[in-house]
Amino acid sequence: MPFISDIFARSPEIALFLALAGGYWIGKFQFGKFQLGGVAGSLLVAVLLSQFGVKIDNGIKAVLFALFIYAVGFESGPQFFRSLGRQSIREIVMAAVLALSGLLTVIVLARIFGLDKGLAAGIAAGGLTQSAIIGTAGSAIEKLGLAADETQRLQANVAIGYAVTYIFGSFGAIIVCVNMLPWFMRRGIRDDAVKAEAEALKGARVYAPGEASALPELVGRVYRVDAAAGQRIGQLEAAVTTGQITVERVQRQGKLVGVDPGLALEAGDLLLVVGRRSGVVGLDALIGPETLAADGMELVVTTRDVLVSGKQFVGQTVAAIVSRSTDLRHGIYLLSATRGGTRLDLKDDTVIEAGDVITVHGVQEDLQRLAGQVGPTLVPSDKTDFIFHGLGLVAGLLAGLLVLRVGSIPLTLGAGGGALLAGLAFGWYRGRHMTVGNMPSAATTLLRDLGLAGFVVVVGLQSGQQAVHTIAQNGVSIFLIGVVVTILPLVLTMLVGRYVLRYDNVAVFAGALSGARSANPAFGEILDKAGNAVPTTSFAITYALANVFLTLLGPLVVAFT
Repeated sequence: MPFISDIFARSPEIALFLALAGGYWIGKFQFGKFQLGGVAGSLLVAVLLSQFGVKIDNGIKAVLFALFIYAVGFESGPQFFRSLGRQSIREIVMAAVLALSGLLTVIVLARIFGLDKGLAAGIAAGGLTQSAIIGTAGSAIEKLGLAADETQRLQANVAIGYAVTYIFGSFGAIIVCVNMLPWFMRRGIRDDAVKAEAEALKGARVYAPGEASALPELVGRVYRVDAAAGQRIGQLEAAVTTGQITVERVQRQGKLVGVDPGLALEAGDLLLVVGRRSGVVGLDALIGPETLAADGMELVVTTRDVLVSGKQFVGQTVAAIVSRSTDLRHGIYLLSATRGGTRLDLKDDTVIEAGDVITVHGVQEDLQRLAGQVGPTLVPSDKTDFIFHGLGLVAGLLAGLLVLRVGSIPLTLGAGGGALLAGLAFGWYRGRHMTVGNMPSAATTLLRDLGLAGFVVVVGLQSGQQAVHTIAQNGVSIFLIGVVVTILPLVLTMLVGRYVLRYDNVAVFAGALSGARSANPAFGEILDKAGNAVPTTSFAITYALANVFLTLLGPLVVAFT
């Protein structure tokens, strides 16, 4: 259809967004328990559209992928650095097992089917979706001392093997990590992601937009003074031992009077009492009957995050802080505290560190008094700090340009590894310094989803036509060998992960497995299924290792085939 080809030639971005729309539409359909998903669907549609000869610039692919992988790193930076150590041994073994099983699979199949060194290396690069193998294998072929035309032929075969197998390399990883693994474990990614998130939150409930508890922890009630007549406000507040309460407003004979701990209450006064449910409920016997709110008794309360930086609080235990700050805490209710995005278990011996974030509830005046001594208030914002994140991407891409040579083998993070490392580092820094580097969660999600799906679409548009043409010319043998190279190492690593490394949480397991194969499209689908960032930490560790381990396969495949 020349008409469609002409449209795509004049505006290739139409093909990109058409593949995204069509792919996510196809990805919604379920076949039993199997669902293609938006990323795999976009790849499939992109391959179909590539038959119209779409030409799209490599720079678009690089930008989209950098945005995706930086957003992933930024989101998981604080958790990633805390997870490093002995607890990361499983991820290290996982990445090593997949690289070794991938190498053995390629070598065995190359010898069985008589593949030359170029085709074998290309199939390794495409089947394992590690483009860097093309470079390391091509460099190794040059050093074999062959005739120039033979060297050129083998290097061309690297590209052919890569083009034919790369698309299923991406698609097959999605099948194994997103569909086969949950079936094998007999649990869903979403269920285990929610379970892991709940454990990290230490029992706290996270509500989705529009949700709220039917029994809120903090409540306000209006009481008419009867039994409490003659008591001072400070005495009344101290008399409640079942939960913290605060008298926020007093109305006497239809007029508001100043609230002071020494104010003596009179019969008929109306009191607005705010506090924890356990303390407010049942105050009738202590104060007097509960009544409907009267004009002027309304009060706006606010929930704010405060960054702990005050010297009198840093390095102190919770018990010491509470005993020293009775006046400061009046009218303020501590809801939770987090450190690097992880919820703290607030016990008496818990030590508060600089950079911890406390979530407090109270009237604006009280919160301002608190923030003046504890640290700055973190006001929610829908603005992204482009200075911070622009520098983060620059730092990551510059790191990706660095090359370390081990003998004749060049080792490099590449743009993806560099952007991931920068995202992790800048995310960690943001977790320690919450006043800089803001990126709303909606913005992070957009960068992650659009970056990954767009990257996959560009790959399909660029290589789909060549892959289909090569299969038509040379038969499907190379493609089928690539299918085995894609599936078998993943399945073997999955078995090792389950029965040797003892992975139990499917979401964490899926993240580690996709990272060990540097399977970004599969990881994107895993995040979509999980609905939170639980799989990200294990993915980040294995992905960083896979970039090194799988890159080394190029010279090894050339040497042993």
